[in-house]
Amino acid sequence: MPDVSLWTLVFLVVAAFSAGWIDAVVGGGGLLQLPAMLLGLPNASPAQILSTNKISSLCGTATSAVTFGVKVRPDRRTVLPLAVLAGLGSAAGALVATKIPMSWFKPIVLVLLVGVAIYTAMKPSLGARTALRFDGRNHYLAASGVGVLIGFYDGAVGPGTGSFLIFALVGFLGYNFLQASAKAKIANVATNLGAIVIFALHGAPLWQLGLIMGAANMLGGLLGARTAVARGSRFVRVIFLVVVSALILRLAYDVFLG
Repeated sequence: MPDVSLWTLVFLVVAAFSAGWIDAVVGGGGLLQLPAMLLGLPNASPAQILSTNKISSLCGTATSAVTFGVKVRPDRRTVLPLAVLAGLGSAAGALVATKIPMSWFKPIVLVLLVGVAIYTAMKPSLGARTALRFDGRNHYLAASGVGVLIGFYDGAVGPGTGSFLIFALVGFLGYNFLQASAKAKIANVATNLGAIVIFALHGAPLWQLGLIMGAANMLGGLLGARTAVARGSRFVRVIFLVVVSALILRLAYDVFLG
């Protein structure tokens, strides 16, 4: 573990717990955790921070995925291709992460998030109930496509992955927000695993710190998943809009003022 002060460790653990809660409900926990790691570990390399962030996030997403799986019981025939291809896409994204300038992605992601926020805000009924837009084979192909594209994005860049997964499952496939959150968490486990494998092959992760933060992220994820299940789709929709708005502000700062 890197040489960090007790206060820095406490700061990172609190950030990991908060990120786990947000990530379990609507995704986007990296909005808190990744900047916190950049502040707390100024001497770490980008690969170390990204990979350690993935380890911590994996612990939380795995916990919330199990909770959602038990409480919501998502359709396995949809989740399996979504998760497997998301994991493969994430591994491919991690392979090219060091070769593609981050400056290319941020303006594109900003525009996409603004569109997501406007579309969701203008359609109050969006995600209130499940009304699938595809049948049979077309449905599974659509889920697979979502998995590959967003998985690749997660491996290469990362911020807002959970939110993009939920929006795609709600806006494109037609799930309600609660069902979408459950499926997104399972897919997010796969994307984290895919990226970690690639980063680990290059010796990047700070394993001890990642596992300590992961324990806090796990507790936050457990609490967040239980909160989402108890409060339902309307609550998840509100938190989704709050997190997407925060992501927009963060990316706008990076693009225009960073």
